[in-house]
Amino acid sequence: MSTKEQNNEFVDLDENTHEEAIETTLGEEETTSAQTDDTVQAEDAGVEQLSKQLDEANTKLLRVQADYDNFRKRTQKEKEELAKYASAKLVENLLPAIDNFDRALAASAASGDYEALAKGLEMIYRQLQGTMEAEGLITMEAVGTPFNPEFHQAVMTVETDEYEDGIVVEELQKGYMLKDKVIRPAMVKVSG
Repeated sequence: MSTKEQNNEFVDLDENTHEEAIETTLGEEETTSAQTDDTVQAEDAGVEQLSKQLDEANTKLLRVQADYDNFRKRTQKEKEELAKYASAKLVENLLPAIDNFDRALAASAASGDYEALAKGLEMIYRQLQGTMEAEGLITMEAVGTPFNPEFHQAVMTVETDEYEDGIVVEELQKGYMLKDKVIRPAMVKVSG
């Protein structure tokens, strides 16, 4: 074969190879395009699913926020009612003593027996003390104890040989504690 024939054959081969390459490239582009379409559709489905999950999460969040807000409002209302009626139990416990005062006053006015009135008042006083002690009220004992400004209010000092300096000599008004808190300090005279 001559060189010219070989070159023609080579050119024919190159044209055939070139056409095959073009066809292969076109086929690959169609395949790639189909794959890209599938990928886009899959991504769209994923985005749609994520969007749906986000909407559900937002809805749950809004419900939780609403529930919390309702709980907070309900708790505040209960707290206000508790503060408003906190003394209801104490008042209820004091009503029998008030009833006894009414009976004692009515009986003494009708009979004029003041000795019986004094006994009735003493009984009512013990009843009141019992009710208050049940609620946690404690009467402080001040006489003979060292002066303590947390528990005592000194209104005067007196000279005495009976007590050392700084000791409570006399109680002018009782002091009270409610459980472990001073609600009224005792008004006292202190040796000086």
